[in-house]
Amino acid sequence: MRLTKQTNYAVRMLMYCAANDGHLSRIPEIAKAYGVSELFLFKILQPLNKAGLVETVRGRNGGVRLGKPAADITLFDVVRVTEDSFAMAECFEDDGMVECPLVDSCGLNSALRKALNAFFAVLSEYSIDDLVKARPQINFLLGITGEQPYRKPAIVAPAA
Repeated sequence: MRLTKQTNYAVRMLMYCAANDGHLSRIPEIAKAYGVSELFLFKILQPLNKAGLVETVRGRNGGVRLGKPAADITLFDVVRVTEDSFAMAECFEDDGMVECPLVDSCGLNSALRKALNAFFAVLSEYSIDDLVKARPQINFLLGITGEQPYRKPAIVAPAA
């Protein structure tokens, strides 16, 4: 299974907003941080906003912020909003146009459904907050602040 580019950048946008907690994030800044077009991010923003994962503030000083705490937004929440289909095989499709005689009693269908449920369960275990906290230098890496990356202090020999 492969997630879409839309899902990938939706997670990244949420991570940016979580790292920039307490401030409004602007789409041009997020686009620059990830090297992606602003138009693409605006398209992603719509389903995230509709699902309550982000809030938008209009106006000259407007921007985007998380719609709820980062710890309460799971990866599954994002995937559910941004992916169109989880059909791993044609027998998962809802259109009823499957021509396989085993469609109602197939071991493959059962195995794939079990794998998909396991995938969802793992995604439900991770929040946006988990992803952000796993990278202590995320603000620096995304250019959010002027923070310098953490560097281990040099050992200085005592003066003789």
